[in-house]
Amino acid sequence: MRINKFLAQTGLGSRRSCEKLIIDGKIKINGRVVTDLAIDINPKKDKVFFNNKLLKFPSRKIYLILNKPEGYLVTSSDPFERKTVFDLLPNFPERIFPVGRLDKNSCGLLILTNDGDFANNITHPKRKIPKVYIVKVKGKITKNQINHLRNGLLLEDGKTMPAKIFLKSYNKSMNISKLRITISEGKKRQIKRMIKAVGSEVVFLKRLQIGSIKLGKLPKAEWRFLKDNEIKMFKSEKSK
Repeated sequence: MRINKFLAQTGLGSRRSCEKLIIDGKIKINGRVVTDLAIDINPKKDKVFFNNKLLKFPSRKIYLILNKPEGYLVTSSDPFERKTVFDLLPNFPERIFPVGRLDKNSCGLLILTNDGDFANNITHPKRKIPKVYIVKVKGKITKNQINHLRNGLLLEDGKTMPAKIFLKSYNKSMNISKLRITISEGKKRQIKRMIKAVGSEVVFLKRLQIGSIKLGKLPKAEWRFLKDNEIKMFKSEKSK
């Protein structure tokens, strides 16, 4: 079995994030640090370690969603002891990890799992899984700005793919526009950078949906396991 696939199946992260751990020299096989992504292992014989902890296949697959509040970091630990999303979850015996990003000051749907292949299906660029957000921005957004957002913008890490942008409302007294935005990629801080590129600024961002998985009426700071039909439906979804 390829090493990145093994790491993903132990719940260490998606295959792509596991590859970074290998490159950074954080994985040991039988006591030796490895940095070669092409290494194959025998899960029944080889011993693989991360942070000096022996990795094993989990006894069960966990899939859950959290309604992330503002002010929480999407990370398993923080050196400055700030609040993380794991402060809102039980201490599962299995190692779980967040799939994708949500900034500290953003909120809404966050998926966590110990299934690396499932996570890879969400984050891999080729899958183009749509993600739906409600976004409030400063000022009155014009048709010209919306068209620029829809058609794609050139950011420092490349041009964004076409997006679905709809103006839901404009609050004149607060000078705030409310948008519904659907994107099918996951560049870092993408929506905030897109809005900045057309001359405005995000003041609120909430993720409502990833593929067929919806936040629904899940209260803020609460979590729930995904239902079997939700998992099955998501896994059956084809790339856009």
